[in-house]
Amino acid sequence: MSDLIEFKPSPIHGMGGFAKVPISTGTRVIEYMGQKITKQESLKRCEEENWFIFALDDQYDLDGAVGWNPARFINHSCSPNCDAELIEGKIWIISRRNIAPGEEITFNYGYDLADYREHPCHCGSPDCVGYMDLPSAISSRKRS
Repeated sequence: MSDLIEFKPSPIHGMGGFAKVPISTGTRVIEYMGQKITKQESLKRCEEENWFIFALDDQYDLDGAVGWNPARFINHSCSPNCDAELIEGKIWIISRRNIAPGEEITFNYGYDLADYREHPCHCGSPDCVGYMDLPSAISSRKRS
């Protein structure tokens, strides 16, 4: 569990992660953990409406729909304060700007544009596009 965030009811959706302390730009806020699964298994789980899956590489994905992954409660925003980044084979939620205590931690889910109508957005941002459909939820940058 991260010392930086706490999870509680969110005005965006269900539960959300909120900063407990000031978080500086570029901070690894929390690791998005889960079960490493094959692309074939990933497709099956996506067809069963599992929305917690991240691509890891050409062979494997990460299914974050597990009880030991509190990062699954971090909500989408069209104006996110964090990004999901693949760093050394792990998914990290990284702050893209300074975040104040009490502010909800968000990132852009970047669901497939082909299925955008299945994912309406309720982030409340003035820049909200109405759907969680902006491409590339995971930064293509790899850090060491």
